[in-house]
Formats: sequence, structure tokens, C-alpha cells
Amino acid sequence: MGVLVREIINFSSFWRSSTFSATVEPTVYLLAFGFGFGSLVSTVGGYDYVDYVGTGTVATAVLFSSAFPGMFGTFIKYKFQRTYDAILAAPVDTEELVTAESLWIGIRSGTYGCAPMIVAIFFGLNPSWGMLLVPFIGFIAGFGWANFGIAIAARMNSIDNFSYVISAVLTPLFLVAGTFFPIDGLPEWAQVLAQLNPLYHLVQLVRSAVFGFHAGSDLIHLGVLVAWAMITWRVAVRWLAKRLID
Repeated sequence: MGVLVREIINFSSFWRSSTFSATVEPTVYLLAFGFGFGSLVSTVGGYDYVDYVGTGTVATAVLFSSAFPGMFGTFIKYKFQRTYDAILAAPVDTEELVTAESLWIGIRSGTYGCAPMIVAIFFGLNPSWGMLLVPFIGFIAGFGWANFGIAIAARMNSIDNFSYVISAVLTPLFLVAGTFFPIDGLPEWAQVLAQLNPLYHLVQLVRSAVFGFHAGSDLIHLGVLVAWAMITWRVAVRWLAKRLID
């Protein structure tokens, strides 16, 4: 709780720039793809294309506002600022540290993930009661991606090495998540890989929340997100503990 409160207080000094970058970029994607391709493609998967992209880019906002802070924030705090050394000098262990960091990033990303959806409402997306669940869905996914970022930061020796992860891991996952086009048109092997992509399950669960739930498949999507969050949490704790000891 102490670490979490510290993060909240510290966030008050840079919330404007963080909020700007976390919400504007996915919104630009929404406007560019929604109205760019939307002028050529009217409907996709039974939805208006703007609605399709507007719900899909929620995953983009969650990813950008969780994985990146997890990677860069963690690396800077333990490598340059030595913030974690100071925190661990108090009666706090690595598990509490990682959990607090991930919870706070997850809360932020769940909130930021609503930005593209709100923009889409102004361009014709019909509001629904299920939209109230989107921040909670984004929180679960954001918690997982924050832990992913922390785990990656714990394994890197240089901040420049993040380029490999962004280009070889995050970008392909981001593009093959059903955000801008259905995965049905992809080769069969790519469709199988997409089923292992947490972002794909996030996109599907958000669309179900907005347009109507499907009990069977949505429980699977939720289960994947929860499993992703729990696995990455344990990995992040283990790897960061080893890094801080070294």
C-alpha cells in the first residue's frame, strides 16, 4: 500500500504528459483507420468500420499505457534513479514492489483505454451499459502487460535493447489482434497464433462488452487475460528480484 500511494502521489507531477501520450496516439489510429479505411470499407465483421476500430483500439491504448511504462519506468528506476534500492531498504519486498507498480499501471491503462471508445461515441458508436465494464477489462489486461514490461526490464542491460522487444514482439502482437481487421482472413497458422495473443482476447472481450456478451467464448477470453496477468506477475517478481540481488 505504501508503494502504491507513493506512485499515485508521484504521478501527480507528470500526469498531463502521460495522459496525453497514452490517449492521443490510439485516438489518432482510430481517426486514421476509421475514417481512412472507413471511406473504402463500410462494414467489417457485421459492424460499421468506425465502431469496429473504435472498440479495437481500446487494446492499443491499454498496451501503450501499460507495457511501455512497465519497461521504461522500471529500467530507469532500478538502473539510473536507484528508486527501488531506496524502497527495498524499507520493510518492503520485491513482490510487494512489483504488485504495487503493476496495480497502479493497470488502473491507469484501464482508464486510458476508454479514450478511443469515447471518441468513437462522438462519431456514431452507440453507448451501451456494457461499456461500464471496459475499464475493468482494461485493468486486467493492463496489469498483465505491466508485469510483462517489468519482466523485460529486469532482463535488459541497456535501454536501447527495448527496440528488439517493441519491433519483434509488441508490434506483431498489436497488428494481429483483430484491432483493424478480422483474423479470419489470415493464414491458418496465423489464426492459431492469434489465439495465443492476449491482445486478441482483450479486443474480443471489449467488443462483447460494447455490442453484447457471448457467455461461452467470453469466459474463455476472460480466462486467458486472467491467466496472462497471473503468469506475468510471478515472472516479473522472480526476474526483478534476481536483478536487484545481482
